[in-house]
Amino acid sequence: MRIGEAADAAGTTPRALRLYEARGLLPPPPRTASGQREYGVAEVARVRLIRGLLALGLTLEDIRRRAHRLDALAQERPPASCTGGPGGFSDVVADRLAALDAEIARLTRLRQNLAAAASGSSPSPCEDSAPHEDGVPCEDSAPCEGGAPCEDGPPAPGPRRRSPPARLRPKSTKPGGEC
Repeated sequence: MRIGEAADAAGTTPRALRLYEARGLLPPPPRTASGQREYGVAEVARVRLIRGLLALGLTLEDIRRRAHRLDALAQERPPASCTGGPGGFSDVVADRLAALDAEIARLTRLRQNLAAAASGSSPSPCEDSAPHEDGVPCEDSAPCEGGAPCEDGPPAPGPRRRSPPARLRPKSTKPGGEC
């Protein structure tokens, strides 16, 4: 089947199939005499598996790291768990879970600070003693819990301590003028 038919059968687009091929998730398919890609049932099953793994939160890079296992996973009915022997997905899944946990923690801190700012209270950049992981240092003037300076760990999340972009800053009022 041609790329459009294969994409329809897998529930995706021809562009996605080309991307998966370029990223090493799909082997280059055989081509017709006119140069068009030809896909079979196995490739469609592999694309469905890739889409399922993406839906679970894995990234293209996560899947690429174990592309050699995709055919085996696509053939298993029902698919085996992601734990198991060497070359499996267990390390990829563990890495993705750790990244998701870190992102959830960062977003939770961001939400708490936004809620505090919205309620008129001053958000504390270091309310907890846990290290911050998203690259923006704590403000020197803001103490952490217990009044200690924020120097004991990776930097704190940044969006709440950086000045907003100019388009988001309130316009100043001038005497006799409007905002």
